[in-house]
Amino acid sequence: MKIIGITGGVGAGKSALLQYIGERYRCKILTADEIAHKVKEPGQDCYREIVSLLSTEILEEDGTIHRGKMAAKIFGSEELLQKVNDLIHPAVKKRILDEIAAAKAEGKLDFLFVEAALLIEDGYLDIVDEMWYIYAREEVRRRRLKESRNYTDEKIDAILKSQLDEEAFKKYCSVVIDNSEDLSAAFGQIDRKLGEYL
Repeated sequence: MKIIGITGGVGAGKSALLQYIGERYRCKILTADEIAHKVKEPGQDCYREIVSLLSTEILEEDGTIHRGKMAAKIFGSEELLQKVNDLIHPAVKKRILDEIAAAKAEGKLDFLFVEAALLIEDGYLDIVDEMWYIYAREEVRRRRLKESRNYTDEKIDAILKSQLDEEAFKKYCSVVIDNSEDLSAAFGQIDRKLGEYL
């Protein structure tokens, strides 16, 4: 089983490509965002630590963490944001390592994909066998973000500024999938690459 990290800037189309991969290959796809939600569920260590840090004011009536209330509580405090990230990121990484170990033990998959915006920054290079960079030209990403998420230019500028630049992504990723054109072109690149491993 090959473990492949998937990363790239916002609007590059990672989700669409992972959906394609998930439908066509014997694989498991772990996305950091989905796991981050799971580790914040009641009963999880991370949940208890977050509630202890931010108080029960962030909870819904059913005891789950209310994302809006949590965001409001953290808003404007770099220190609180850092503390919450210091709880969530290690919990996410541990869950991903557990999932990888379970999949290896089961031995039924050809690939396991790990997708996160901060794979490189959060030290996943030593967890995956190789890192893929999903690339799309900046003007394409801007258009997609405006069309799919109604983002303003200002919001897009702020996000792009906070992410790694193209050179940094390419430095750490051994495979680049260009998703600037229509999806079928990117699908072809994926099929060729994964075909080499099968």
